[in-house]
Parts: sequence; C-alpha cells; structure tokens
Amino acid sequence: MKKRISILSILLLLGMTVYAQTDIPQVIPSLQHWNGAKGKLTLPETGKIIIAPEAESLLKETAEIMAKDLKDMFGWNYQVTSGKPKNHSIYLSVKKTPSSLGEESYELDIRNHVTIEASTVKGVFWGTRTLLQMIHNQPLGLMKGKALDYPQYAHRGLMIDVARKFFTMDYLQDYVKILSFYKMNELQIHLNDNGFVEFFDNDWNKTYAAFRLESDRFPGLTSKDGSYTKEEFRNFQQMAARYGINIIPEIDVPAHSLAFTHYNPILAADKKEYGMDHLDLYKKEVYDFLDTLFDEYLSGDHPIFVGPDVHIGTDEYNLKEAEQFRYFTEYYLKYITKYGKNPRLWGSLKHMKGNTPVNLKGKTVNAWNYSWLDLETALQEGAKAINTCDAFLYIVPAVNYYHNFLDHQWIYESWSPRMMQEGEMIEQSTNLLGAMFAVWNDRVGNGISQQDVHIRTFPAMQVMSEKLWKGENTRNIPFETFETWCRTTPEAPGVNLQASIDDRKDLTLSGQEIILQGNDSVLTSIPEIGYPYSVEFEIYADPKPNIDAVLFKGPHSVFTANWQNTGKFAFSRDGYEFIFHSYRLPVEKWTKVRVEGDAKGTSLYINGELQERLEGRIGVVYNQKSLRKDSIWYQETLIFPLKQIGDKLLGFKGRIRNVICTPLNEKRYSL
Repeated sequence: MKKRISILSILLLLGMTVYAQTDIPQVIPSLQHWNGAKGKLTLPETGKIIIAPEAESLLKETAEIMAKDLKDMFGWNYQVTSGKPKNHSIYLSVKKTPSSLGEESYELDIRNHVTIEASTVKGVFWGTRTLLQMIHNQPLGLMKGKALDYPQYAHRGLMIDVARKFFTMDYLQDYVKILSFYKMNELQIHLNDNGFVEFFDNDWNKTYAAFRLESDRFPGLTSKDGSYTKEEFRNFQQMAARYGINIIPEIDVPAHSLAFTHYNPILAADKKEYGMDHLDLYKKEVYDFLDTLFDEYLSGDHPIFVGPDVHIGTDEYNLKEAEQFRYFTEYYLKYITKYGKNPRLWGSLKHMKGNTPVNLKGKTVNAWNYSWLDLETALQEGAKAINTCDAFLYIVPAVNYYHNFLDHQWIYESWSPRMMQEGEMIEQSTNLLGAMFAVWNDRVGNGISQQDVHIRTFPAMQVMSEKLWKGENTRNIPFETFETWCRTTPEAPGVNLQASIDDRKDLTLSGQEIILQGNDSVLTSIPEIGYPYSVEFEIYADPKPNIDAVLFKGPHSVFTANWQNTGKFAFSRDGYEFIFHSYRLPVEKWTKVRVEGDAKGTSLYINGELQERLEGRIGVVYNQKSLRKDSIWYQETLIFPLKQIGDKLLGFKGRIRNVICTPLNEKRYSL
C-alpha cells in the first residue's frame, strides 16, 4: 500500500511556516493578540447592545451605529439599552483609567456574551468594527476568546483628489464608512487643482480648474460642475468624526492654484515663466485673497473646517522662487495656527533650499517625494512626518507613470512606513506618525468613474490598513491568506461600491416578458452589477421609439437605446457619455443583446457576435513647454445599471425579455 503524504507534511519538509487559520479570527486589520478559548458563541438575530450605565452618555452613539450596521449587514434587530451584561448580548464599556497602549486600543472578550471595553470611545468603536467583521466571517458562531488590539501607527490615511475629478458627497460618506470599517482614521480632501495645460490647447485660460467648496466671500469661485455647500461639508466632517475619521481639508497653494487665478488673473505669476497655476508670491493681493479665503472657513463660533487639522498644500512651486516660497510657507503656517488649527503641508523644503527660516517643529508634513522632502530630513527639522511616498503610494488612474493599482503584495511583504526608497528604512521615531496613500486624477476628462477609482483604492486601503495597524507583524500571516481575507471581507455596512452581487438576494422578474410604453418602469432586486459581468437580454423596439430612451437605470449610471435617434446603444455615468457606434437596433424585430464589462472596457454583442469593444482609445497632444507628446488614455467602462428597466421620463418603448446578469466565472442570476 502506498503511503500518502499530506500537503501539510510537504510544507513542513520544505521548512515553510504553516498557519492554522482556524485558530485566529479573520479580520482586517488582523488582531495584535488573540487568546482562544473552547466553544463558540452564537448571537441571536434579535438581541441587545447593552451599555455600562456609567458610560451610557459616551457610548450611546457608538451603540446606535452598531445596531444600524447589524441591520444593514445581516438584517438583525438589536435594541440599545443600558445595564449589566446578559447572555448572548453585546456589552460596551469604558475603562476609568487610560490605556498604556494608546487611545485606540481596546479589548474584546467573547464568552457567554461579547464585551468590548476600552479607555476611550474611539477604542470601543474600533472594537465594534472588529466584531462586525467576525460575525460576517464566522457565520457558524463566534470563536470564544479574548483579543487585545491596538495600532502600531496613530495616523492611517487616504488622500483623495476631488478637484480634478468630482466625487459626490454620497461617495465621500461611503468612503468614511469603508475607511472606518478597516480602522483607517484620516481622509484628506484635496479641494482645488487643475489639469495640465498641454491637454487644453496649451492655453491656461482654457485649462480645467476647480475649487469644490462654496464661498460667500468670493462669489463665482466655486466650481459649477460639482461642489459642496458649507453646510454639507461641515456635516460631513461631523459624520466622519462619529466614525473615528479625521477629515483634513486641503486648499493647495501657491502652485496648483489655477482656479484662483481664473477667478482673479491679478493673482497669477508670470504665466510664461511659471505657468498661470502659480500664484504671485510677491503681490499683496495674493495674501489678502488667501487670508480672506482661509478665514471664511476657519473663523466664527462654528467654523466650516471642523477638525483639528488644515492642509495648506505648498508643493511643486518653481525652484527659482525658493526664498519667497519659504516666506509664503512660514506665513501660512503661522496664519493657520492663529485659528487654533494644526497646519499640515506637503514636504518641499529639501528641494526649495534657502536662508528664509521655516519652522516645521510640531507641524505635520506629508513626506511625498525623496527629492522634495524625505522622512529623515523632515524629522531632523522637527516635523511630524506622514509617509506619503509617491513612488510607492500614489495611485493615478490610467496613466503610464506612478501606479494604476498599487503593488499590494510588495507593500504587504516588503514596504514599511519607515521606507521612502526601496530596501532602505529610517530608524523608528515617535514623530513618524504613520502613512497615507493618495489617489490623484491628473488626466482631467479621461472618463474615469468614481467606482473605477474605488476598485483601485479599496484593495490598496485593505493592505495599508493591515500594514499601519500591525506594523512589522504582518509577517505572521502569508500574503496569500491575507488576499483571501480581502476578497471575502465586505466594504462596509450598507456599502457596495464594487456592485458585488450577493447570492442571497431575492431575485424577481425571472423569465418574464416586460412591455414598456415609454413612460413606465419595472424595479428589480439588483441595483447594479460590478466587474467582470455579462448582462444579456432580448429586445423588441417599438416602430416609433423614444429618442435617448432609458433602457436600464441604476444608482450610478444609465444604459440607453436609440441614441440621438440613430438606433445606437449608449451609456452615461459621472457626466460622461459613451456610444456604441457600430450597431443600430432595428425596430419590430427581436434582437439578442449582450453587454460585457470589466475594469478595462465594455463590449457589445448582438446575436452572439461581438460588434464593438470600447477600450484603448488614446488622445495625443503636444506639450509646447517640454517639446514632447503627452497622452491621455480614455476609460470607457460601465458598472451595469439594473435597479430599474425603463423610466417614467423618456423610457424605452417596446418589449424586453429574458434579462440575465452573470458575474463572470461565478453564479448566474436572472431578473
């Protein structure tokens, strides 16, 4: 009889470390310490979140968020109350003494009930995030045991460029919940910026620029194609604080400031020498303008910028004006401090050398580029440093420089917040606060969608959350295991920007033929389907069809028939419209249509044959200053809308049947 050799034995013979995944709870970021016990705890679908009486006023909001999350994720109904813990309940408590492990530490104890205890509200809140992930990933019951958990780095963040691509407030609110679910605690909002002049006929006056925040003192400054009111931006910051997230508003000056010079050209430096996106650092009008602008958001009893930090930009100004740039930087560091805020800035002073003093002691610096200002130099200057290294941590969608997607495995296995050059790490310092990755939208008008940005930032956020919470201890779990955890852990309670389809959904309209009159619609159980997917249907158009008729509509996009009365299919999302030009739908004839979509493009099939693939379109321009060609890679992608078929206003006229949506290589769903 042949002797069987198990995979486990082979791994041991090869000297590889074997991890018993069942011995530790699956959560991201993974727990610092876990002591398992025998047995499991099954929480009921209807239960109680009980707050220790002495902590009721502190933890009521946390408990209410937890109850809502249990409802959103699992359909459970939990009542918030106070008192002593009971079997099969969730018990929240605040310790009377501070923890030596920091304000974000917490203990989670699973016995006959679940206890989450910390010395701060934030610690308890992070414990609820862990518990939600545990419930999701342990559907047969929670492993009993005790966790002691805390972050290695206090600042764990994402910066998002909303200036060159507008992101709706709904999207930002969803992202707060996503970051919070993974215990990331900072979101920097880059409120103003501009496109590259070469993509706008090399004319600064035509070049796209935007400032996204409402301004009363400068009417007309706010971008007209997407902005936030003062009230909604203040409410957004307050909402984020409840989820443990510090919002860092950034007004980027004195470069990247074309929105301001478009508003008032007097503010611009010599555009032939520096570019119109540079403010003139010698003009009193510039300082008067910026003083007034910052004051608008920082003054009063209820300032618009709610949190403790305000970012003033200060990156990539022309080297010729280093001394005056240093003066400008010091001026606005002091100016922001006057309002009781902690100023933050992009690190530039290693590159912008000069004799004009700039006091960085106690200031928070994004160390974003080794040549402009590296971590070690920032720390030597007395700054508090956040590693935002462009070489490793910049996402710029659809370009041939920086990252389209971060190198998740390399970051997981090799990167450290102490690293700005591969393989080189500085000594640990208490002033090295943590790290932040960034998404920039350099190519204005390239067709990228909010959800396309999300599919880039979400996996990056998962791995950054692990690295910044666990530090060097991520080596305890192999990347392959961690990657599996990432795929099976949801985005956040009530959030599904990837449009993943849950196989537990109650699907309707299966096998039905729908007759649409052009002013009616049918709702489905699936809002939209994410990449990669196939959506197929049979369609019969009325002899007198509506123009630009809505065929499918979802929360983020619309798929139409008879575009501009040509019979062509088209779709729109994020202010962009895309047309399949190669096919025209006939009237009074059944036609089988299939649309396939992935993160690179969208395909149209008719009666089983590919008609057109929207992918790979490139625009080439000439940069007069650098005397070279530059390219823009257009993104013609679609997360397919399915929330409704037809529409009450300019809907499709005709019949549609056998609508089937299929996550490719996964389970098949019919509507």
